[in-house]
Amino acid sequence: MFLNTLTPKFYVALTGTSSLISGLILIFEWWYFRKYGTSFIEQVSVSHLRPLLGGVDSTTPSNSNTSNGEADSNRYTWVTGREPLTYYDMNLSAQDHQTFFTCDSDHLRPADAIMQKAWRERNPQARISAAHEALDCATAYILLAEEEATTIMEAERLFKQALKAGEGCYRRSQQLQHHGTQYEAQHRRDTNVLVYIKRRLAMCSRKLGRTREAVKMMRDLMKEFPLLSMFNIHENLLESLLELQNYADVQAVLAKYDALFSDYVCNSKLIFSFFSLSSTDISLPKSATICYTAALLKARAVSDKFSPEAASRRGLSTAEMNAVEAIHRAVEFNPHVPKYLLEMKSLILPPEHILKRGDSEAIAYAFFHLQHWKRVEGALNLLHCTWEGTFRMIPYPLEKGHLFYPYPICTETADRELLPMFHEVSVYPKKELPFFILFTAGLCSFTAMLALLTHQFPELMGVFAKAFLSTLFAPLNFIMEKVESILPSSLWHQLTRI
Repeated sequence: MFLNTLTPKFYVALTGTSSLISGLILIFEWWYFRKYGTSFIEQVSVSHLRPLLGGVDSTTPSNSNTSNGEADSNRYTWVTGREPLTYYDMNLSAQDHQTFFTCDSDHLRPADAIMQKAWRERNPQARISAAHEALDCATAYILLAEEEATTIMEAERLFKQALKAGEGCYRRSQQLQHHGTQYEAQHRRDTNVLVYIKRRLAMCSRKLGRTREAVKMMRDLMKEFPLLSMFNIHENLLESLLELQNYADVQAVLAKYDALFSDYVCNSKLIFSFFSLSSTDISLPKSATICYTAALLKARAVSDKFSPEAASRRGLSTAEMNAVEAIHRAVEFNPHVPKYLLEMKSLILPPEHILKRGDSEAIAYAFFHLQHWKRVEGALNLLHCTWEGTFRMIPYPLEKGHLFYPYPICTETADRELLPMFHEVSVYPKKELPFFILFTAGLCSFTAMLALLTHQFPELMGVFAKAFLSTLFAPLNFIMEKVESILPSSLWHQLTRI
């Protein structure tokens, strides 16, 4: 009788009110999400309802196998049948060799002329044969050490021979660099060769376990050539100092680098303001190694005693807050690193070239620094508990940035060229719309559609509504009939009166 007395106006009013309420909820949820980066309903549910229901967080990082750090690319290919380097990556290496190891005056020396052709040769055997014909040239020993040597000790022996030849060429070109443009280019080339050889010798010592010797060689090299930062020698120095667990020297290197970085930024801003250019065009010389090493040192001071439950009760101390802020800073610079450090994603051999703030840089950093994070007790636990909070601090939309300039949108395309096909390239985490926003949007759309249909076809929608309600209450009516048949009529009469 109640359903029969309802008029189409009631259904129109009902659906219109539902649409209004769900629309208001949707607008509030969208405003709250834009301002705070999370859903209000979801936050209330997790913060207040979940503890009452006894819910626990079951998200734990899954372990994954990592590649062996001692394996080279040839061994990797033999074992897995996969090529660790892409054609694009190797092509960039060939261009680097021609840029750093050749110059326009190579035709003046026969050995340099041979090596100029060797660096352009695509056939590895042809390059090696050409290098054997020019053994009085330092770059010939470099090529043999990189491509013919099968062990690190053999590569070190060849690099030492290259060092003898390279130092002689460097001294001669240093004396003649002011005698003409071609001698200046030759001196620049000889400088690049000498720095490359000394850096590779330091890396050989690091791989052979002579870490203190490697640290001394890197420090001497940075003092001798302080302006050549393109080889990232300071990052190799940081990794070696972490291997020695010499955290005081690591902090000193970071402090020195931060001072240089601040001067660089100030000078860049002055130059760009003088020419009325945008400050977003300034290329910042930060890296994942710098940011995450600073975060590791801050985490080391508090990670051994850090507890998420205790921190939620009493709040974060000053040292813990500094560590969390350092982690947030590092994650904003390169958000791909934590999944590799937490072994939520498998590692591969790093490419020869990396893109700053990209997946390739994250792979290279985690490949060489994961052991240092594992060595610091509780550091990975602190990273696991705090790294995702970075994305709640970044203004929405993500293009605005927070502590650094906005994340470049072109990194994914470049990383796909640098990394092999079998690797799933990590992309920048995007803020997904919470479920409640999607639910309220769907509910608002559905009720609005019902209101429109009820207004246009009131009689037909009344029939559909009655059929739907009768179908919905059919199981209840069936149960009521069974109860009436089982219970005595007198008892049922008393219950109905109550």
